Amino acid sequence: MRIENLLRAVEKTNARQKRVLVEKALAHFGGDLKGKSFALWGLAFKPKTDDMRDAPSLEIIEGLLAAGARVTAFDPVAMDNARRVLTDKVTFVERPYDALPGVDALFVVTEWNEFRHPDFDRMKGLMKSPVIFDGRNVYAPSKMREFGFTYFGIGRK
Repeated sequence: MRIENLLRAVEKTNARQKRVLVEKALAHFGGDLKGKSFALWGLAFKPKTDDMRDAPSLEIIEGLLAAGARVTAFDPVAMDNARRVLTDKVTFVERPYDALPGVDALFVVTEWNEFRHPDFDRMKGLMKSPVIFDGRNVYAPSKMREFGFTYFGIGRK
């Protein structure tokens, strides 16, 4: 395989991976996200940066908005850059838990340390439904079931 073909295949796979969480949400919610509300933790391309270039969050947010959903987002560092890119399409909050009241689900998109050990009881109390779409497999599926969450990771059942 020529290097150009390999690179194109990698790019295509990466683009498809960015859509996986939205597809999982569509499947979970019966193909209809219109009027649903979602929290999104992590906007930056990777932790410890404010870099939004090619960030999976952008593809996820666009997919959710295109399906008629509302998005509230938090990132420990990238909020200013995200505001410039997303303008008024998304509601931005100053603390992660502020994104959760009344949401139908949470998307964890960047694996910031701040998201690794949250207060799951508090989260459940704030969310309309305890559903998590984890794009970085930050949480163990068995633990999420113990806490009473419906959990979707990447490459996991």
